[in-house]
Amino acid sequence: MTTIVADVGRCVGSGQCVLTDPDAFDQSEEDGTVVLLQDTPADDEALKRARTAVDICPSRALSLAE
Repeated sequence: MTTIVADVGRCVGSGQCVLTDPDAFDQSEEDGTVVLLQDTPADDEALKRARTAVDICPSRALSLAE
């Protein structure tokens, strides 16, 4: 099972993940850093969106773990 991992300490709050998949990601109201809403993609399309979010994250704060 693939899970999404977010390193809040690295996050710069650009919000690209939220734009890519608002069902899985949100931003903290306090500092704008990533908040995981779903850490396990529900299906292949969700996994594809998660991979895109990982790839476009400017601070490399997101990763996928098997």
